Amino acid sequence: MDKQTLTTLFESAVAAKASDIHVAVGSPLLFRIDGNLIPQTKQEMTAEQALGVVKAVLSEHQFKRFSEEKEIDVSFSLKSGTRLRVNCSFERGYVALAARIIPFAIPTLEELMLTEIAQRIYRFDDGLILFTGPTGMGKSTSLASILQTINAAESHHIITLEDPIEFLFPKGKCLVRQREYGQDFLTFPEALKRVLRQDPNIILVGEMRDPDTISAALTLAETGHLIFGTLHTPNTMQTIDRIIDAFSPHQQSQIRAQLSLSLKMVIAQKLLPRVGGGRVALREVLINTPAVSNTIRDQRTQELTTVIQTAENIGMVTFAKSAEKLLKEGLISKETYDFQVPAAK
Repeated sequence: MDKQTLTTLFESAVAAKASDIHVAVGSPLLFRIDGNLIPQTKQEMTAEQALGVVKAVLSEHQFKRFSEEKEIDVSFSLKSGTRLRVNCSFERGYVALAARIIPFAIPTLEELMLTEIAQRIYRFDDGLILFTGPTGMGKSTSLASILQTINAAESHHIITLEDPIEFLFPKGKCLVRQREYGQDFLTFPEALKRVLRQDPNIILVGEMRDPDTISAALTLAETGHLIFGTLHTPNTMQTIDRIIDAFSPHQQSQIRAQLSLSLKMVIAQKLLPRVGGGRVALREVLINTPAVSNTIRDQRTQELTTVIQTAENIGMVTFAKSAEKLLKEGLISKETYDFQVPAAK
């Protein structure tokens, strides 16, 4: 497959309003549309065809690295300005590809129903703010919307550490420096250690994937910087547990203390089918208060859901309450609500 054919393929996915493209040997070409995988061909992909797609995406240097490391994340741009985050991997000895379509325009807070949450976030000058949820649930999009609003209104130095770079921020009032793993820095912990000398106000950590990265992010949050990060955890309680459990037992007491002081907010989200087509975000919001801080420090994270339920007046919300609001506003169906609420409680 040549670059032009690949571009045509990707453009057809954009036109179909797909969120993802899947290429795998023995399966038809698949687009994920409104959360569902939809076959685009009757024929199954051959090994030769899959390899052709991967080679068209990767440069010669990237393909050599992919062949050696068996996995690679890269970005791919279309002439329209739309970008794709592409993962290439091996499965049973064959190559496979999964591409996430990143819209050219960063959605607004209103479009994502993030305005109220963002207003609370903008009160903070330092600390750690986390967006969590399974893969493909809009974490990066939500963060991009919040940072773009800051970029348009404030005068700050924003540094992003991403793997790979997703949304490109347009010129605004902020100095925005977007750095890509493997190209602009070699490890997240080392980049976070060096970032202090680059005079940042706000730092985005694309994914807090290991103890060293988490530890570095917590330290930066303690030193007067506002840190945004993501984790692949389904709710706020498991987010706290995942961070602490990433460390050895003798370190966990210190991490609990750091987290209880540095954490500002956790926003867990997942996307549900929207009435009329598309998807809408269901969110759980945890704001760090003295009660939350004590709960984290005293190893009582199982009580966080109760704390959230009793603090709705300051902006906390459970998945169940969020689902009720979406149902009342006619954004999700009764069937979707009935399916979500038992799991949310």
